[in-house]
Amino acid sequence: MNITEVCIRKPVLAWMLMAATIVFGLVAAQRIGISQFPDVDFPTINVSVTWEGASPEAVESDLIEPLEEAVMQVEGVKSITSTARQGSASITVELDLSRNVDLALQDVQTKVSQAQRRMPEDVDPPVTSKTNPEDQPIMWLGVAGPFSQQVVSDYARYRVREKLQTVPGVGEVTLGGSLERNVRIWVDAQKMDAQGLTVTDVINALQREHVELPAGRIETEGREVNVRVMGEALDLTALRSIVLRQQEGATVYLSDVALVEDGFEDTRRLSRANGNPAQGLGIRKQRGANAVAVAQGVHQVLEELRKDAPEGMEIGVNFDSTRFIEESVHEIEFELMLACILTALVCWMFLGSLSSTLNVILAIPMSLLGTVAVIYFLGFTLNTFTLLGLALAVGIVVDDAIMVLENIYRHAEMGKERTRAAREGTSEITFAALAATLAVVAIFIPVVFMKGIIGRFFLQFGVTLCVAVLLSYVEAITLAPARCAQLLKTSREHRGRVGQWVDRVFVKLEGLYARVLDKALTHPWWVLAGAVVLLSVSAFVFQALPSEFVPSQDQSRLTVRLQTAVGSNLQETDRLFQQAEEVVSKRPEVLRVFSTVGGMGGSGVNSGQLMLTLLPPDERMSQAEFQQVLRKEL
Repeated sequence: MNITEVCIRKPVLAWMLMAATIVFGLVAAQRIGISQFPDVDFPTINVSVTWEGASPEAVESDLIEPLEEAVMQVEGVKSITSTARQGSASITVELDLSRNVDLALQDVQTKVSQAQRRMPEDVDPPVTSKTNPEDQPIMWLGVAGPFSQQVVSDYARYRVREKLQTVPGVGEVTLGGSLERNVRIWVDAQKMDAQGLTVTDVINALQREHVELPAGRIETEGREVNVRVMGEALDLTALRSIVLRQQEGATVYLSDVALVEDGFEDTRRLSRANGNPAQGLGIRKQRGANAVAVAQGVHQVLEELRKDAPEGMEIGVNFDSTRFIEESVHEIEFELMLACILTALVCWMFLGSLSSTLNVILAIPMSLLGTVAVIYFLGFTLNTFTLLGLALAVGIVVDDAIMVLENIYRHAEMGKERTRAAREGTSEITFAALAATLAVVAIFIPVVFMKGIIGRFFLQFGVTLCVAVLLSYVEAITLAPARCAQLLKTSREHRGRVGQWVDRVFVKLEGLYARVLDKALTHPWWVLAGAVVLLSVSAFVFQALPSEFVPSQDQSRLTVRLQTAVGSNLQETDRLFQQAEEVVSKRPEVLRVFSTVGGMGGSGVNSGQLMLTLLPPDERMSQAEFQQVLRKEL
């Protein structure tokens, strides 16, 4: 007794299997992550180092050269690209595709740590990271208001950031270009000369006095106590009281020759939201989390924060990639529904029976929801590629069901009882349906084994489509016969006017096809010549088509990168950026402008960017047209 026989004899089992598959699929659809792209690690590792105030030449000789020597020792390195800037260095390591990126990252971190010993002491610790679309911020927020930069920065750090970190699915909240608090010591040159001191004396005194060190331990009978030297200054008063020199009974304190005050590090970056000083916050989601759900949670927290925010403090969303993701998901859901309706219509027109049409249509949720359950357990997400596979599968998953149903229908028209027709019709077509299914799988299975970055992205597309097709075959030889044994009707006596008209049209189409086929069989060389011409034209058109990794899409957001002349200071760059902001703000298509002037970590003060939030696409010109207009105006 084969599986088809079991399902026909035990229809309750068949219905329960279908219901269980649909339930599992619905549960998986609620839990599966949603993102724009698959979770793919690019075969690149980035190393960035900051050295405040260093020239590009010094950065190259003291930072890049030792780092390159160290990283070249890592297995699987294909190429290294380095860039030296004022105050910073960036190194991009390209790996062989066969190299595990996570293991390579650990090796690079080890080599970078070893190379750090050869670098100057005042260099910031190198930052090593890999490239993955899942690690990019899904949202950028801006906190702005008519307050000092210190107030805005502290509110963003200690209020907004801490609140956002409690949102389920949020992995990290980064502060974009925030200023760290520093104690600033302003030395008076005249007082230093009067005391016979130099700046080196001040630095040595701070290194000697402003320090906390372990001092061993004290062992007594039955007890042991750790000892440490409490020499670190905890406030400004203690810092001002640091002794610089004691000579002939006279003590010179730091406050005697310098002004000590609380402040921030040097300003090398400015941020504004709609013209007001702002602090940027980037929201990164956890791997595999639902980006849309995370964004919804963030918006709820923002509403709570706005109620308690100081008067004039604005918390806005400068960039939200999940809006486009959500729109894409809704659009594909609509396309899936439309595809189901059109498939049902076509099936009804060909099969001529509502019961037969219903039987075929039930194969769609069975196959698609079963596929969602499978890709959920495989760790995939609903992204552009898996949704593309599901949308393409709608028209394919009904093929096996139609093939089996049509053969069962033929046996029923021969006068056989429904159960017998279902059993014999299915067994007769089982291997033919299997061959058709494997043919479709054979077309798409090579996508799973594609090499390169594109192959890693299309892996989920290929797996999704193949799983859907295989599930449709299983459904066609198990559940479809069981439904036919209970629901199939073969009578055409009660066909309505539309059905009768469809039958007449198909009779005429059948005659037309027979005549065309007869001509083709009579003149096979003409058919072959036409096929060769069509193939040649297609190959020529294929070569002429432009190619790109991801097509440009109107996402109602735009980033404008600007750079001033080399050597421009922050003030000059900011002056020109304010002019650009004024031009952009006058455009009716722009809702919000968030600008960042200068680089992070003391580098790139002659560059920056404007993040523009635009009106919905139906309320303005296309994004491509707006880019051209804005480029001319700027």
